[in-house]
Formats: sequence, C-alpha cells, structure tokens
Amino acid sequence: MRPTTAEIRNKVDELLVVLDNDIQYINRSLSHLDQLRSLVIKRDHEELGILLENIRKEADIGTVNELKRQSIRKQLAEALDCRADQLRLSMLKSLLPKEMAAQVSRRREQLLDLTEQLRRQYQSTAMLVSECARLNRMLLDSVFNLRTADAVTYNANGTPARQTDTAFVNLHF
Repeated sequence: MRPTTAEIRNKVDELLVVLDNDIQYINRSLSHLDQLRSLVIKRDHEELGILLENIRKEADIGTVNELKRQSIRKQLAEALDCRADQLRLSMLKSLLPKEMAAQVSRRREQLLDLTEQLRRQYQSTAMLVSECARLNRMLLDSVFNLRTADAVTYNANGTPARQTDTAFVNLHF
C-alpha cells in the first residue's frame, strides 16, 4: 500500500519538530561551550563540575532526538521509494510543496549555520584547554626542575632568562 500525500506531510511535520529540537540542542551546546571557556578561565572548579554534570544529562536528549530523526528518515525514504542513506533535506525539499519546502529549507540553513558555529567554538575551546594544559605542564616542569635541556624561558623583558639548575621545590622520597 502506497503512503498518501497526507501521511508524507505528517512525517515531514514530525521531522520539522525533530529538526527544531536539534536546533535547540545545538544552541544549548553553544551556550555550554561559552560557559565552559569562561569557567576554565575563571578557574571555577565547583561551577565547572555542575556544568559538566548538566552536559552529561543533556547528552541523552541528543541521542533520543537522533534516534527519532533516523526513524523518520527511514519512514520517509520508504514512502518516497529511495534508500534512507540517500535521503537528505535538500532532496526532500525538492519533493515537497512550496510551503513545506520553505520550512525544510529554513531549518536546513539554520542547522548549517549552527553546526559551523559549533565547529568553530569547539575548536576554540579545544585550543584553550590544550593551551592551559601546556602552561600547567611548563609550570610544573619549572617548579620541579623537570625541564629538558632545550627548554627556553624568558624574563619580564622578553630576553632569554638564565637557567639555573636549582628547583623551587626539594623533593625527597
């Protein structure tokens, strides 16, 4: 039995709701990345722990939405006589009436913009965390005299500082 146009429209409406949920989820992820960078810079460990716990809880929401999207995609692909891995939003909008195609297109553009923002913010956050780890490593190396021979440090004037072989901390095990 062939699905009717009304059934296809209903599935597209369900897909639009799922896409709206994706948009909200990505916006929350962008907000979380902003907060994460801010809390790392402020070194607010307590708030950082709370934020990370909230992120863990919300990860399930993204997974549930992903499963819904895949289910709807499969159903739409069957209704449109194509494979699910071939069905894309750009293909779907070309098969829909103008008003529905415009809604799908608008969601698609929003998702493209948001995922690009998310990619950039993720890279910024990763670079910040990586730089913090590098600075912490350098600090620990200098405090405990774990520096390698080729490490160069600079004084406040920007000239290479004289490296002495004395450490700030004397450790005895």
